[in-house]
Amino acid sequence: MSGPASTLQLALDLSGTFVFGLNGALTAMESESLDIVGVVVLAVITALGGGIIRDVLIGSLPPAAFRDWRYLAVGGGAGIAAFFARQLWVRLQRSITVFDAAGLALFCVTGTTTAFAAHLGPFQSAVLGTITGVGGGTVRDIVIRKVPTVLSSGLYAIPAACGATLTALALELHFYGGAIAVVAAAICFFIRMAGVHFNVNVPVSHPRVANPRSTSEEDS
Repeated sequence: MSGPASTLQLALDLSGTFVFGLNGALTAMESESLDIVGVVVLAVITALGGGIIRDVLIGSLPPAAFRDWRYLAVGGGAGIAAFFARQLWVRLQRSITVFDAAGLALFCVTGTTTAFAAHLGPFQSAVLGTITGVGGGTVRDIVIRKVPTVLSSGLYAIPAACGATLTALALELHFYGGAIAVVAAAICFFIRMAGVHFNVNVPVSHPRVANPRSTSEEDS
């Protein structure tokens, strides 16, 4: 990418890095008793995890997060900002979910465009866009010993896949631009937030319940 396209890509990428960094930091402060170092580390992991996974899978090494100092600076800066303004975030109960949805939306778009620029097909680009969107949150949840949201929430990977698919189609049909990027990110964001607001999920598995009759027979 070059010119306006690369500028748009960088702006979306850094915006996603910042909001995912805020999400990681707020999750750290809510879930664990961490000092500022722990909060910043989790912010950076959340902000950069998805992009690193994407770059490793497409063979872009070292990952962009380590080639451009701005990614680490923005992710770490988001963690520091969240730590010192934690009382503000406490008042905004839904801020963690909102930032998570915003990061998901931005990264599903930038992940798709990065994969497409690496000469992958539209389907593969959409898959990698989805992975980029959910990757940071998945690494975050693993670090804090929590079942990853992507495995427990039906409307997490699905919104990312919707945004990534629209982006991939626009790239393949040569009408991708700033407006399409915004629309694709907005679709992902609003589907995710609607799922949270209305508690919409796909069917989930449940532990197998023993047959009470057979249990009583065994006891007798």
